[in-house]
Amino acid sequence: MHKILRRGWIGLLVFVIALTLANFLLHIVEAQQFDTHAAISKAEQYRGEIIRDGYGVPHIYGQRDVDVAFALAYAHAEDDFKTFQQLLPFYRGELGRSVGFDGLAIDFLLGWLDVPGTVAARFETDLTPQLRAHLQAYADGLNYYAALHPHEADPRLFPVSAQDLAVGFHVQHLLFYGFEAHVTELFADSPQRELAHPPDDAALSRFIGTAGLPVGSNAFAINARKSDDGATRLMINSHQPLEGPVAWYEAHLKSEEGWDVHGGLFPGMPFIAKGFNPDIGWGVTVNKPDLVDIYKLELNPENADEYLLDGVYVAFEKRRIWLKLKLLGNLYLPIPRTVLKARHGPAIQTVHGTYAVRFAGRQEIRQPAQWLAMNKARSLPAFKQAMAMQAIVSFNFVYADRQGQLYFLHNSRSPERARGWNWQDYLPGARSDLIWESQIEFAGMPQITNPSSGFILSTNQDPFKVTAEQDNLDAADFAPELGLQTRMTNRADRGLQLFNEAGAMSAADFRAVKWDKAYARESRAFRYVDEIQSMTFAAGSQAAAGQQLLAGWSGAALTNDRAAALAVCLLSEEWLAEQAGKPPPPVADIYPGCLEDLTEHFGRIDPLWSEVNRLRRGDLDLPLGGGPDTLRAIYALPDDDGRLRAVAGDGLVINVAWDANGNQSAETIHNFGAASSRSKSPHYADQAPLYASEQMRQVALTRDELVSGPHRITMVPLAQID
Repeated sequence: MHKILRRGWIGLLVFVIALTLANFLLHIVEAQQFDTHAAISKAEQYRGEIIRDGYGVPHIYGQRDVDVAFALAYAHAEDDFKTFQQLLPFYRGELGRSVGFDGLAIDFLLGWLDVPGTVAARFETDLTPQLRAHLQAYADGLNYYAALHPHEADPRLFPVSAQDLAVGFHVQHLLFYGFEAHVTELFADSPQRELAHPPDDAALSRFIGTAGLPVGSNAFAINARKSDDGATRLMINSHQPLEGPVAWYEAHLKSEEGWDVHGGLFPGMPFIAKGFNPDIGWGVTVNKPDLVDIYKLELNPENADEYLLDGVYVAFEKRRIWLKLKLLGNLYLPIPRTVLKARHGPAIQTVHGTYAVRFAGRQEIRQPAQWLAMNKARSLPAFKQAMAMQAIVSFNFVYADRQGQLYFLHNSRSPERARGWNWQDYLPGARSDLIWESQIEFAGMPQITNPSSGFILSTNQDPFKVTAEQDNLDAADFAPELGLQTRMTNRADRGLQLFNEAGAMSAADFRAVKWDKAYARESRAFRYVDEIQSMTFAAGSQAAAGQQLLAGWSGAALTNDRAAALAVCLLSEEWLAEQAGKPPPPVADIYPGCLEDLTEHFGRIDPLWSEVNRLRRGDLDLPLGGGPDTLRAIYALPDDDGRLRAVAGDGLVINVAWDANGNQSAETIHNFGAASSRSKSPHYADQAPLYASEQMRQVALTRDELVSGPHRITMVPLAQID
C-alpha cells in the first residue's frame, strides 16, 4: 500500500511538473511573437508632441494625422494601459481564454457573426489607404508603449494590428444599439415573442422600442434665438460607466492636415467621438431604434441541415469556429463549435426552435472613416456629408457651430421593411419577401435644422419631441416599420420644460440646465413615487412617517433634501424595470424594503441625500447631488455601508460656446481625472472635487495658451530609450 501511494504521489508530481513546463513553454512561444525591437524601430517613422496641462489632459500635436494618432495611443496607454490589455482578447474572440467561462459568450458572438472574417474581407476595399495608415499608426503607438514597458505588457497580446481596432469598432457598435439583447432572448427556455402574422385590412398595433434601454445621455444647444447675448452654446454630456473600457478619456488632437479637435474618446479609438473643433461641436446620445429582426425557420423534418424557403428546402451554410477556455495560466481548452448561416443571416438552433438574425450594419466596417470625417468637418454641410456616409448605424447627434446653426439627427440605418407586419415579433422564415436588402437613405432619417425655437434637447427620448412643439417633426411622416423609439425620459420631460419656460437664456441659465436635479411632475418616476400618497398606513407607523416625508419632497435629488433618499430608492426600481422593458413592480412591494434599508444603515428614514449619494475614488469620498434620470445624471450601486457609490452617468461634460462675434470658449470636467487606472498618479482623481461640486475647468484652445500655464511636454518616439 505504501508503494502504491508513493507511486501515486510521484505520478501527481510528474503531472504537475509537466503541466507547469507546458504552461511555461507556451508562454515563451507566444511571447516570442512580439518583436519589441521591431516595434521600437517602426515607431521612428512618427513624430508627435504630447503636452499635458495642469490636470494631465493630453494635447497632442503632429505634422501628419498619423503622427497624432501614434502619439494619442502612447499618451492614452500612459494613463490606462490596463484597459487596453483587457480589450485585446475581446477584439480577438479570445475572452474565454483570458477570463474563463464568462468570456465564452462574447467569443461565440464574434465567431457566430464572423466579425473578424468580415473585417478581414473588407479591410482593403472599404477603408482607404490613408485610414488604414491612421489605424495602424494608433496600433503602432500601443505596440511602442508595450515594447518600452515590458513589466506592464503581456507580450502574448502584442503586436496590436489595425484590423484589431477595426474589429473593435464593428462589434462595440452592435453592443451599443442593443444587439446582444435580441440574441440573449433566444437562449431562454421558451420563445420570448409571438410569431408575426400577415397584415390584414385593419391597422396593426405596433410595440416600438427594445429591451436594455440606455443608461442615458444628454446633449442640448441654443443659438441667438434663445440666448440673451447672441451666443451659440452646446452642452455635450454622454453618460457612460465612470470606469472601464467605455469610460470617457479627454484629449485635444491637432495635425497640420486639418485635424484640430478636442473632446472625449474610448480606449482603442483614434478619433474624438464627442467634442468640438474651432468651428463646430457635436454631442452624441444613444438611441435604440429597431435594427434587428429575428426569423423563425422551419427545418426539413428529414434533414435538420436544411430549412424551408419559398417552398423549397435550402441547406445551411456551415462553418467551424474554435473557442478557447482558460484552464491554468497560459493553458486553454480548445472547444469546437459549428455555426450556421441562412439567407437571412446567422442562424442558431435552440431548445424551442431554429432562428436566423438579420441586423443593420452587418457588413459595415467604415465607422472609423465617418468618425474622422466628423472630426474634420468645419461647417454644417460638411458635417451632414459625413453623416450621409451612414457607416455609424445608430446614435442621436446634436450639432452647433460658429455660424449659429443648430442641427439634430436621429441617426439610424433602419431597414426598409415590408409594410404591415409586426416586426417586433419573430418573422416567418419561410418567406424570402421578408428578407430585407436595403436600408433607409440619409434623407429619410428624422432630422431638424435650425428650429425657430432656438434650442434642441436630446436625452434618449422620442425623436419627435426634441424642441418646441411647433418645430418638432411629425411622427406620422415616418413609417412605423422603422421601429423608432417613443419613450420619454425624465430628462426629456424636465429639459423641455426648462427650455420652453425660459426666455432669453444667459450662460448661467444654460449651465444650470445641465446641473438640474428635479423630476418633472409628469414624469414616470415622479408619478411612481407619488402612488404612496394614495395608500393607507397605520397612524404612527414608520410607513406613515415615510408617506408624510414623501408628501413634502421637493421632487429633486438635492444634497440637502431629506426625502430624496427614500424617493430615489423607490423610483430606482421603476427606472430599472423601464430599462429592461418591463412594467414596474407595485410600489407597495418596494416601499417596506426601502424603509428598512435606510433605517438599517442610517438609523433613520430621512438621511440627507448627500450622506447617501457619494463619489468614491481611492481615498476620496465626496457627496453628490443628482440621481437616476435627472439632468445631473448619477447612477449608483450600494456599498457595504449602505452608501450609494456613483458608477455611471455624468462622465466627461463639455460646454462649448461661440459668442455673437464668433469667438470660441470651452469648459470641461471629468468625473475622476486623466489617469484612468493609475492610482498613484496625481491625476487619478484630481478633477473629482470639481465634479462633485458641479464646477468646470477652462480649456486651453491654443498651444500658446496651453504652455502659458502648468504643463509637461513629451516627444514621441522618445529621444532616448533607457
